[in-house]
Amino acid sequence: MVEKVFLKRTNRILAGHPWIFSNDLQTTPKQYKPGSLVEVYDMRKLFLGIGYINPNSLISIRLLTRTRDVIDAGFLRKRISGALHYRGELFSGNSSFRVIFSEGDFLPGLIVDKYADCIVVQFLTLGMEMMRDIILNLLDELLSPKVIVIRNDSRSRALEGLHIEKILAKGSLDGLPHIEEHGVTFEVHPLLGQKTGFYLDQRANRIALSEVIRGGTGLDLFCYSGAWALHLAKNGAYVKGVDNSEAAVSQAKKNAELNGLTENCDFVKSDVFDFLKEEIASATLYDFIILDPPAFVKSKGRLKEALKGYEEINTMAMKIVRDGGVIATSSCSYHVDRMTFLSLLRDAARKAKRTAHLLDYRYQGRDHPILLSVPETEYLKCAFIRL
Repeated sequence: MVEKVFLKRTNRILAGHPWIFSNDLQTTPKQYKPGSLVEVYDMRKLFLGIGYINPNSLISIRLLTRTRDVIDAGFLRKRISGALHYRGELFSGNSSFRVIFSEGDFLPGLIVDKYADCIVVQFLTLGMEMMRDIILNLLDELLSPKVIVIRNDSRSRALEGLHIEKILAKGSLDGLPHIEEHGVTFEVHPLLGQKTGFYLDQRANRIALSEVIRGGTGLDLFCYSGAWALHLAKNGAYVKGVDNSEAAVSQAKKNAELNGLTENCDFVKSDVFDFLKEEIASATLYDFIILDPPAFVKSKGRLKEALKGYEEINTMAMKIVRDGGVIATSSCSYHVDRMTFLSLLRDAARKAKRTAHLLDYRYQGRDHPILLSVPETEYLKCAFIRL
């Protein structure tokens, strides 16, 4: 039998947000079994939805539905099939995309990425972990992948009281998946590196930038596996990629070889802040720079410190771009909203003593759907700036 939970505050839920915090509850959440399903009601005992509860997490409940559905394999099949139908409309003929984007697909705590015949699954919350076997069986049935990887190494699992793990659940990774993005091939290692092995969320932005930059010499900073760099190198530009990870630099070089672009790009291991200081000191100038750093903001409490880092690195980059040159700069921290991001870029331009024109402002790809009622789903900001 599903237990009932009563709320003393409902503004967030009634506005369409699926999160319920511990201080929204009328009583302590400690009395409920972690990971169990609960029915949610307001103070007048009106039904609001069904979700899973974790009394050990700051977000006590995450809603799965606002109707009286039975949360079983049939419910999950409908949710996953709906997400696949949406991707089918957007990415017909594309073998790689994000299949499930947590709250964006009404399955909070679940991430699924598809790399050709390999899928990578992340169970970020205890509630989703409790449905793990059902979800894996459904994904296997609906997608028929040759390889299934469980990539449970997100820090959010620790906040949910879950352990970190990486598991090859099906198939073999003797031959790593290769994906194609607008004519560029990438090898993806789903057990290593950032996120689930690749940054699918920047795909549309990389393609858009390749339509703006048709040559010249530039930098791909925090280059990871070289995705931005290779798109521009394919267009005839010469790009130097910089990353502090030896594994990332090695993968970027391998991807350059896969595409026959080793003459058009180079990748070096270096701290990006130190690298930029050296370039400023040597008065080196570039036609374009890509800045795609990891999330500097891991919590709202560290926002001020992170904004300082974003501003500093953008200021340094703006100092070494030629007049008429372009910077493509991003932030993947949802704590940094659009207006804050643009404000720090204005401050960076002022400190660099440059005039900046906003050529384009972009978001994450459409396979990472943004819910207007859930600001946290809008996490990626990307600005193309002409100096």
